[in-house]
Amino acid sequence: MEIKENERLAVLDVLLTASKPELLEGDGDQTFRGLLYDYFAFGRSLEAARAKFASYADLSPTQYLILIAIAHSTLDEPMGINQIATRLYLSGAFVTIEVNKLVSSGLIEKSTHPSDGRRVQLTVTREGVSRLTRLAAFQRPINDALFGTLTRDEFRVLSQLLSRLAAGGDHAVKLAEHIAATIHPDAPRESAPAAKALPRRRKGAGR
Repeated sequence: MEIKENERLAVLDVLLTASKPELLEGDGDQTFRGLLYDYFAFGRSLEAARAKFASYADLSPTQYLILIAIAHSTLDEPMGINQIATRLYLSGAFVTIEVNKLVSSGLIEKSTHPSDGRRVQLTVTREGVSRLTRLAAFQRPINDALFGTLTRDEFRVLSQLLSRLAAGGDHAVKLAEHIAATIHPDAPRESAPAAKALPRRRKGAGR
């Protein structure tokens, strides 16, 4: 049985995956869904590239991230466990385990922070620098290809936007866990009021 246009639109309202007006257009959440599909596709490419980088350096993907983060730290802002965990959005306990593996492998070393004896400062050893130097020659053309379609201004905007999105990611995941734990799976879902306020474009209308 064919679904009428008004019924189809009603179904799309119920199926909306976002409700903030800033995320919706006349086509409902279709633009938002398209953004996510593209982001997931690019994310898979980033994950695959990271795995290649890590394998080339004979490291796990997480160990690769930690090693390169420490290597790019400065004397003014030396890296410790907490700083790495914050920068890479990882738990301190997990970072500690991986750091200890890198220490055992002779790629990083621990020392006491020069101005705070309670803190541990992490630095890359000569072997670690040598390994990252070999890796950099492999990384450069791949990263250039991944981001080569962007202009300088677009790259700066993307960097700022992703920083803001990453900062709110943990809150979104915690919210998902809370909702999943408190709402019964068979409970009725209501379409978002904000979404209903947006007029839908007719099929074939210009964007």
